[in-house]
Amino acid sequence: MEELARESICLLSKSGTDYEGPNLSSIGAVFIMLKSALGAGLLNFPWAFNKAGGTHTAVLVELASLVFLISGLVILGYASSLSNHSTYQGVVRDICGSAIGKLCEICFVFNLFMISVAFLRVVEDQVEKVCDSMRGNMTRDGTDENFQPWYLNPRLANSIMCLIFILPLSIPKEISFQKYTSILGTLAACYLTVVIIVKYYLTENITFHKLENTSSASSLASMFSVIPTICFGFQCHEACITIYSSMKNKCLSNWVAVSVVSMLICLLIYSLTGIYGSLTFGEAVAADILMSYPGNDVVVLIARLLFTVSIITIYPIILLLGRSVLQELWLNHKHMTVYVTPSYERFVRITLTVLWILVTLIIALFVPDISEVISIIGGISAFFIFIFPGLCLICAVESGSMVSWKRSCLLIWGIISVLCGAFIFGQSTTIAVMELMHKF
Repeated sequence: MEELARESICLLSKSGTDYEGPNLSSIGAVFIMLKSALGAGLLNFPWAFNKAGGTHTAVLVELASLVFLISGLVILGYASSLSNHSTYQGVVRDICGSAIGKLCEICFVFNLFMISVAFLRVVEDQVEKVCDSMRGNMTRDGTDENFQPWYLNPRLANSIMCLIFILPLSIPKEISFQKYTSILGTLAACYLTVVIIVKYYLTENITFHKLENTSSASSLASMFSVIPTICFGFQCHEACITIYSSMKNKCLSNWVAVSVVSMLICLLIYSLTGIYGSLTFGEAVAADILMSYPGNDVVVLIARLLFTVSIITIYPIILLLGRSVLQELWLNHKHMTVYVTPSYERFVRITLTVLWILVTLIIALFVPDISEVISIIGGISAFFIFIFPGLCLICAVESGSMVSWKRSCLLIWGIISVLCGAFIFGQSTTIAVMELMHKF
């Protein structure tokens, strides 16, 4: 989420309009890393904790994954220091070659596309709960409980929000005003975690049945099945190179500290959400934790509102990143044959924007729940967390000069990272495809 990082960097500088180079502090870098990682994936963690076979197993999987998550961030920072590029795909192309760079661009666009689908799926889930609450109020006023007004259809409401809010925000070349809403994602994540913890203790004997996770899914397959959710939740690797390039202190040890601190804070927030959400609802927990709470709860309604507004304002940035790659490829091709006028560029930009929103909306409207989207995104995330960092490490070590034993250790770690990423991608993608085939 490079554009989001750039906008946040401007916000953290003395003057957003006077930003002229690397001046990001370490604390600012931690803040941006948190904001990039804490998002819609948080809603899925209680479901993933239950699916893993228990909270202890899920936390162990988190800790094991954290080693590779931090390692990937450190490797990407190191690769960025060797490259002249400040974007993820640019660094991969420079370090690993044009062929792998092309693969990175394809994965980059597809991953952002699926994230857009997940965001719209989350928005519809929250709108559906609000509509259910409004229908409940109408029923209490004497309206037939089977009556459903057309304006309370969540699919229609989601489509209208895309038309009225997301489309106008996504058409401009740059979305500079997004820096004013950049803190909203972290605020929504922290608020949701506090709500889940407080609800667990305050309503223990009133509303919910406290169930320890009694799922029999304790096999290795169940453990590995939640890794895509963890990858999606902790993923900030696409933005980390831009963040690193914008720091005042580019010392690798400083970047290691930033990576460790930000990932540990994420671990705390995600673990608390997963543990308390799983203990609250047990096996009845929804793939979107907010869908498990009553629709008329004011505290939960605020959480839904925060997440919905946050996603509506971040979606255009995701679209902008994906559109920029597609638009660059198309316009570069046109440069070979005709002169590209500003009006033609605007036509291409608007066309790609409308198509992106339309296709992601159609998919989101017919996806049953967010877990199915995240299972696919988590598999693709393995490329950005495991495979590409591992390849960068291997290529950087082979082209550099260092002590033989250090070279051997780094090469082995790079190979392990690539193999783990390939396994996670293959396993998660296979499971996702099999589940979809089973449902259809």
